[in-house]
Amino acid sequence: MHKIVRFDWAIKNILRQKANFVILEGFLSELLQEPIHIHSLLESESNSEQNTDKFNRVDLLVETQKKQKIIIEVQTASEWDYWHRILFGTSKVVTEYIEKGQPYSAIPKVISVSILLFNLGQGTDYLYKGETEFKGLRTQESLAFSESDKKSYLNFDYHRPQDIYPTYYLIQLKRFKNIIQNGFDEWVYLLKNEAIQEGFKAKGIDVAKKRMDVLQLSEQDRRAYDRYMENLSLEASLIQTREVELATAQALAMEKGKAEGIKEVALRMLSQHIAVNVIADVTGLKEEDIVALKQPDGE
Repeated sequence: MHKIVRFDWAIKNILRQKANFVILEGFLSELLQEPIHIHSLLESESNSEQNTDKFNRVDLLVETQKKQKIIIEVQTASEWDYWHRILFGTSKVVTEYIEKGQPYSAIPKVISVSILLFNLGQGTDYLYKGETEFKGLRTQESLAFSESDKKSYLNFDYHRPQDIYPTYYLIQLKRFKNIIQNGFDEWVYLLKNEAIQEGFKAKGIDVAKKRMDVLQLSEQDRRAYDRYMENLSLEASLIQTREVELATAQALAMEKGKAEGIKEVALRMLSQHIAVNVIADVTGLKEEDIVALKQPDGE
């Protein structure tokens, strides 16, 4: 077993170097099942190296030699509106990478790859793909390109309408069972376990094994990595603390509501001249507390 650094830290500190593009290329090639060659890195939301950056999300935007724009994002903490977040991300790239006066055909193909350390939605798979498909409401057939469309889009490498619109990949690490069936599973194992098993042969894995090795970090990078992991632990602890506080507050509110409801029942029974001992049996209140309810303002 070969221990490596977390992928989100590698994105900020290792994978942005051109010499290490081969690692990203291997990961993306195994995911998309086609050779991917990175032309350049583009500006993304987390390109800043400031220590004030949030730790729950790290992203990278790359442009391939085919002019595709691929967003690679590692998300550590759950967000209820994450579905909207990935839509915003692709929409932003679509609008930012077409210039005024250009034809709409200049809009780039955008691919969003989300590596999630939490479970999103209901499902049992660890890899989901989302596309825009036009289907007949009566025939259920998929709308395909006409012959003239095929000729027009031939130079764009588009073979169907889905190829034009953003494609989304959701990689849910918690649902991965560590069962290796192909090269991409080797990458998912790496992402989940921060380790590479002997015999892994997926594209880019051999380079990742060398460049992302924890033991090969310089002393300065090792200290930075340790601080990053400590900050992640602190962030997770703060999130858990907030969840516990919220659950406690909700429980207290429910208990208070329950108590007020029981008093209301007792008052109604008193108004019907039901015996105090009977009310005590029904509500669970003490008889002296019931008697106190009969007095003005509960005094």
